[in-house]
Amino acid sequence: MTAARVKITSSGGAVSTVRPGRRVHAVVDVLADGTPCYAPIGEVVSDGPHVQCHLCGAWFRSVLRHLRAHGWDQLSYRAAFGLERGQSLEGDDTRRRRAVALAVRRVHDPAIRAGSEVGEGRARSGTLSREAAEAARGRRQSEQRRRKTLQALAAISPQARAAGSRRSADERRRRTAAEAAARLGHPDIGSLVRDRVAAGASLAAISREAGLHKDWLCRHLAKVDPVAAREVAVAVTGPRPIRRDARWIPVVRALGFDDVAGYLADRYLSRRLTVSAIAAEVGMSRPAVDLALRRHGVPRSVRPGGRAPGAGRRGPGTLSGRSASADGAASARRR
Repeated sequence: MTAARVKITSSGGAVSTVRPGRRVHAVVDVLADGTPCYAPIGEVVSDGPHVQCHLCGAWFRSVLRHLRAHGWDQLSYRAAFGLERGQSLEGDDTRRRRAVALAVRRVHDPAIRAGSEVGEGRARSGTLSREAAEAARGRRQSEQRRRKTLQALAAISPQARAAGSRRSADERRRRTAAEAAARLGHPDIGSLVRDRVAAGASLAAISREAGLHKDWLCRHLAKVDPVAAREVAVAVTGPRPIRRDARWIPVVRALGFDDVAGYLADRYLSRRLTVSAIAAEVGMSRPAVDLALRRHGVPRSVRPGGRAPGAGRRGPGTLSGRSASADGAASARRR
């Protein structure tokens, strides 16, 4: 009897047998352009010393040399049939012979030896992996790689996958924060946020200035820099946000005060200036001064010759003193 040839796919798929003396090659798939496939897409079928050609179904020690007969190159062949660029298209014996030949040349050929040492150094440093990942960015993943990825993911528990995704997301956030801070001349994101918040900027404004989404710092600051997030929380969202005093800070500092509360206490409580006088000094409106007094808890009081806050306002069904006097005079004339 004729010995059977065992077909083993590169992905460890099903095993089938074909008699070597028979030229029966079944079409197993068809490419989008109508090209028939005699081996599964995304797999390399090998019996050990031989590899099956996807284009004709014949068996060869090296499909690479055979591709010339079809007018194909190896890159087009790999791309068309979903094979990885590092996937061997040679039988086991051929690969072993090539490895032995290369080892001999590395010993006796200085150029081969020098090139190998450079490549090994790049591999150890991680440069080779980073450049390979950069080169593969945007390139469609091969079917063979996609299947390997799915198999690897299937072996990982959902909890482990979730933890890995969280670690990756945290690393991306830290990298994004560091790049944004560096663009604006700060050593870290915490320094940038503290500086801008002290100047009265909101987190949304800081995010836009850094080239990020307007909500990026609101969402992620506590994760990338928890200390800075706690420090600016009161300043941004507390009862007396610093950013509401953004217009006041330069003015009161020019007048020799460290903060707005100290200035208002000095002018309103100690020197007994009126709201109008304070407004004139700082170049703001009376309502702005009123808001600042309430915001900083400065108690309002009655000034000599003045009126209490809110006094003299008209309510429903009331008349001011001037209107009441006018009505009284008119009534006297009629009598």
